[in-house]
Amino acid sequence: MNQDRDVQNLEKRFAELSRLAYQRDIITYSDFLNLNEQNILHTLPKDRIFTRIVSFGGYEMAERQMAAFIPDALYLRYGKKELTRSEIGYPFCALEIVPVNFKFAETLTHRDYLGAVLNLGIERSRTGDILPGEKGALLFVHNDIADFICNELSRIRHTSVRVTQVPLTDVSYTPKVEEIQGTVASVRLDSLLSLAFSQSRSRLTGLISGAKVYVNGRLITSNGYQPQEGDIISVRGMGKFRYEYAGGRTRKNRISVVIGKYI
Repeated sequence: MNQDRDVQNLEKRFAELSRLAYQRDIITYSDFLNLNEQNILHTLPKDRIFTRIVSFGGYEMAERQMAAFIPDALYLRYGKKELTRSEIGYPFCALEIVPVNFKFAETLTHRDYLGAVLNLGIERSRTGDILPGEKGALLFVHNDIADFICNELSRIRHTSVRVTQVPLTDVSYTPKVEEIQGTVASVRLDSLLSLAFSQSRSRLTGLISGAKVYVNGRLITSNGYQPQEGDIISVRGMGKFRYEYAGGRTRKNRISVVIGKYI
């Protein structure tokens, strides 16, 4: 019941943001949305949405994204069919988190960075993706909490850190991809999951029925769903991969496939 109520409240919030943008001819914005929230947004009935919706998370392939509700009047004002991201003006920025002294720095994980930020009393909806790297991490946050994090986040585990703001235009991030080749009996969602995560199909079907698997940001609950080449498949808590293409059949009549797993 509580989950149903949460979904209804979220749908109501999206409808209100769209209505406000339409009535005032302004752009309104959601918080950062996870995959499930994005799915709820994009499956709302058309009669509850009065504007276009354009989402962005700071870089291509971002998982957590902010939705902008843009009235048609603005497109007419600009005289174009699409607005640039600077024209949309998403109210978030990137923060770079680096150790004060690399010599004594620990190896920090996504969980370490996230825990440190949430321990400041910040809600997860106010932050986007966290991108750990060899020298630190990038974190996307609402503009109105950027200075607070820069001033207050000084230590993660036992490592002293420095936080500075980075313009979104300076962010250049390309996820690392591991190519995986294998064979499947048929190009079904459960078969591709098994190949990507090296687990049995029977074990992974529970993730699909448990509403944890998304294809191009849309929730899929059918094991037999057949992805198309280029589809991005995300599994909450496990990662994501891109279904690249299918090749020929083997002597055992199995289909050769190639996927790119984001690491």
